[in-house]
Amino acid sequence: MIRKGEKVLHRVPTTVSRSWIAKPVAPDIARRPTYVCGVCGVCGVCGVCGVCGARGATGRPLPSPRLLPSYAVGHLGMVPGMRFVPISIAATLLCGLVFGLAVQTAHADTLIVLNKSDATATLIDRASNKTLATLPTGDGPHEVAVSPDGKRAVVANYGGRTPGSSLTVIDLGKRKVEGTYDLGDYTRPHGIVFTPDGKQLVVTVEGSRALITVDAQTGKVLRAINTKAEVSHMVALAADGGRAFVANIGSGSVSVLDLKAGKLVRNIPTGAGAEGIDISPDGAEVWVSNRAADTITIIDAKTLAIRATLKCADFPIRVKFTPDGARVLVSNAQSNDVAVFDAKSRKELSRIAMGKDMVPIGILVADDGKTAYVANTQADQISVINLGADLKQWRVGKILKAGRTPDGMAISPL
Repeated sequence: MIRKGEKVLHRVPTTVSRSWIAKPVAPDIARRPTYVCGVCGVCGVCGVCGVCGARGATGRPLPSPRLLPSYAVGHLGMVPGMRFVPISIAATLLCGLVFGLAVQTAHADTLIVLNKSDATATLIDRASNKTLATLPTGDGPHEVAVSPDGKRAVVANYGGRTPGSSLTVIDLGKRKVEGTYDLGDYTRPHGIVFTPDGKQLVVTVEGSRALITVDAQTGKVLRAINTKAEVSHMVALAADGGRAFVANIGSGSVSVLDLKAGKLVRNIPTGAGAEGIDISPDGAEVWVSNRAADTITIIDAKTLAIRATLKCADFPIRVKFTPDGARVLVSNAQSNDVAVFDAKSRKELSRIAMGKDMVPIGILVADDGKTAYVANTQADQISVINLGADLKQWRVGKILKAGRTPDGMAISPL
């Protein structure tokens, strides 16, 4: 157990496995609206409830929901009439210990995939697509950031029914868990990025309605800025590290934060369920996916004016620019595809199908612009999209096996 204020280093890797059953909602809850929050188990308590409950009321629940852990379901929508309860905890898996303790030489380009239900991070060699290691994280790992030198990955442990409040630090050269940073009273860490100099981490903490900066070497929380919004989920950082843009699911807005001054600049209403967010490579625009509104909002990164609002169905949940800034990829969790937009004309060019009931969420584009990775959380798979010079060549090439409910991903040059 991590005590408050304590930093844990060289923790013995463990992996916890759970099995889940669906349980009818208790009578007192059943009398309330039928869409029950997968995070808190009760309608209207957390900010996610209002968003997902409203969408569920329109008759558009998740497609063929599988028995997922509560936190995984909570971020996609409500499952009618039931919540999810853990019933057993399995023994520690030895594979994490074997791979985690082995000191190995670095491979060229490593894909890091977070598996929310397994509480693990899988390291995959991009050249061979072979799994190099599976390492333990905290409960409910959602997003991961890689340091500018590629040597370390830091995982935000969102938690399950119990809110998470820690970050797992991974040494990518040695392929082992280096330690755990305790965030104290700051709960539900989610979006995470390194500052350009690699000295600090910028992390959203949903449970605290804030964005925090953390010393990347010590794990000390240096500053917290209140977003004054609900369910502050994903974060994008300006190239100079001066401004952060935070997508707020519960408030349907984007918080603009001045990291140098340590203050909130403005909250910009974008659309219901604002979740995915990315900044164009030239720093001119911020694109936000509003999952419950089925729209994309484009914000001028300098003036903060809304330049355009685009239609994008169904349930756009992540957005990612290609390195050249020419295209924008949007994962749509309910239509099970990735939409491709032309960044200049802002027109949708094509759709890349993932497959029935795959529920694509996490999306990542390699720095060379030749490959995109999509985490299909319901299928426990990663789709590898080949991004050729001709848009007609953009299709799923390979499928990589992941752990249970994969989501956040990152790439290291090591």
